[in-house]
Amino acid sequence: MNKQELVDAVAAVTDESKVATGEMIDAVIATITGAVTKGDTVQLIGFGSFSTGARAARVGRNPATGAEIQIPAAKTVKFTAGKAFKDAVNAS
Repeated sequence: MNKQELVDAVAAVTDESKVATGEMIDAVIATITGAVTKGDTVQLIGFGSFSTGARAARVGRNPATGAEIQIPAAKTVKFTAGKAFKDAVNAS
């Protein structure tokens, strides 16, 4: 499912226009992105949690030349599925 298909599905369930539904979904994504960017955790009970993580610096290898390269540390985004979401996926 892509974003437009998500907008169509939510609009069909809520009887809202596709434009309004698209704006709401964009607002939810922007709010989650902003909160996680600030270092906050966004917890949606029954669905899951979005948070930041850290990846340490490490030595990698260039696959084309075989030369070692230094890969810098980076922040990552973590999603942990909630119990209800896991149960729904495992039930099918």
